[in-house]
Parts: sequence; C-alpha cells; structure tokens
Amino acid sequence: MRAIVVDKLGGPEVLRIADRDDPVPRPGQLVVRVAAAGVNFMDTYQRGGVGVYVTQTPFTPGGEGAGTVIAVGDGVSDFAAGDHVAWSAGPGSYAEQVALPADRAVPVPDGIDLKIAAAVMLQGMTAHYLCTSTYPVQEGNVAVVHAAAGGVGLLLTQLVKRRGGIVVATTSTTAKAVLAQRAGADHVTSYEEFVDAVRRVTGERGADVVFDGVGKATFDNSLAALRPRGMIVLYGGSSGQVPPFDLQRLNTGGSLYVTRPTLVHYTADRGELLWRAGDLFEWIAKGELDVRIGAEYPLADAARAHEDLAARRTSGKLLLIT
Repeated sequence: MRAIVVDKLGGPEVLRIADRDDPVPRPGQLVVRVAAAGVNFMDTYQRGGVGVYVTQTPFTPGGEGAGTVIAVGDGVSDFAAGDHVAWSAGPGSYAEQVALPADRAVPVPDGIDLKIAAAVMLQGMTAHYLCTSTYPVQEGNVAVVHAAAGGVGLLLTQLVKRRGGIVVATTSTTAKAVLAQRAGADHVTSYEEFVDAVRRVTGERGADVVFDGVGKATFDNSLAALRPRGMIVLYGGSSGQVPPFDLQRLNTGGSLYVTRPTLVHYTADRGELLWRAGDLFEWIAKGELDVRIGAEYPLADAARAHEDLAARRTSGKLLLIT
C-alpha cells in the first residue's frame, strides 16, 4: 500500500509518499481500506513536533478517516469485512490502509457517504462536545465562534444555533462571511472588530462564551469580549499557541473561566463516542446538519493540503482521497 511518511520533523515539505507493507490486524483491531482521510491542524502540529504532538520519526500522520473494513483481529465481534466505519483516533490515517482499535471505530449508517463521514468525525465531534459539554449552550446565550468558516466553525455555528444560541462569527474575508451566514450566524464580523460587535449585540454586557480555535492572535480580545463569569473555550491554536499568562487577569476581567479541552477526553468512553457520532450522523441523514467539504486532494498531495490549511486558503473540511 501507499502511505505518507515523515522521516524528520518540519514543514509541509517533509511529507512524502512511500510504499509500505499492508497492515495486519492485531487482537482487537480492524484493518480498513481508507476512502478518505481528514486533514486537521493537529496533523500539522504532529508534523512539526509542536507541544504534546511530538512523535518519534518515521511515522505516518493523520488520525481521522472513513473506509471499508477488510480484516478483523481476534476478539472483534462488532465489525466484519465489508462494514463501513469512521474514526477520529486512528494513527497513521494518511494511507491507503490503516489498522485501528475496533473500540475507536464507529459504524457509518447506510446512506451516509464515506467522504462525509470522514469529514465530520474529528471536527464534528469537536463541535458537539464544545457546545453540549464544555459549555452547554442554552437558549439566548451569546457565543463568539472564531474562524466560523473553517471546518469546526461551520459545524459549531450550526450546533450552537440548534441549541438556541446567538452566534457572533469571525471571518477573514467576505466570501467566508457569506459561508458563516449560510451556516446560521446571527452576526458576522472581523477579527479586528469582534469585541465592539459583541458589545453592540449584548448592550455592553459581553458574550457568555467564546469558542476560540485561533489561539495566540485572538486570545486577549477573546477575554475582553466576555461578560463577568463568562468562559473562553480555547480548543486550538491555528495562529500559534497562547503563551503563559497571569491568572490574575481572570479576576480583573470579571472572574472569568478559561479551559483548554481536547476531543480525546470527551470520547474516552465508547458510549460517549457513539453518542456524539450518532447524533451527527442522524442530523446529516435528516438534512439538519450541512457538512462542507472545502477541498479534496490525492493522497500524494498531502503537503499541498497542509500548505493550504496553514495559509487559510480554504474553508470547510479538507480531505485526502486514496
């Protein structure tokens, strides 16, 4: 099979296509023929060796995808060859085949395209846990969604609206603003003006929550946009990681809350994993959740996908097609 391999940490140029032996399932594993693999910011962190994402080389990046089961290991009873499955935690997913733990795979219902399934697993479940568990949005809550035309942003906007929230969306271009509006955003503004926009929308009170996947470039203003006892949910750092800061700022800002969640802690239990994925697939099947695939790339063009993602040249989900 073919796979993307990283021999040394670095920029997109370190991603190369190579031939590798077909995987063989170990006990408790599935081997899946990958239809599509998701491209995510955490893949760029892993490629560059950022923070907790440092991985010993050589390795195949990627953790998200969907495909067809071609082999099962001993002890696996929930899946069989021919089943369609998707996953958000399958190391080495930038490949034509991947071996992954069966308890991390979820069944893809009939009628759900495998590309759509791959596109929604990581970013869709991230959007799900952010507004249902990390900060359970309630009717009338004002939520700032940064990068609202991105993969998480478009889904998160829809889910916040589904829960009755009011979305103040930030985008960087007019075209992206249109996408955010189509997803249901009540107010769309720029990164430079969103604090003033929040003040206008809330009558100077401030937002209940800011969902911030941008990080370094927006963090200070995200704090400034909150109401007293509001929460910033920092779930990513597309502009860079937020440096250490004085916790006293949370006091002076209005007894604020800050959390830095990650998907693995919100899908650690299989029941929770199936709940989140099941909700998403149900809403997609009913036409109640729109999943935008922004671009598809051949597997060999993984470097170009990383370049486009980092440069914010795309909106929606990026996929590698095998």
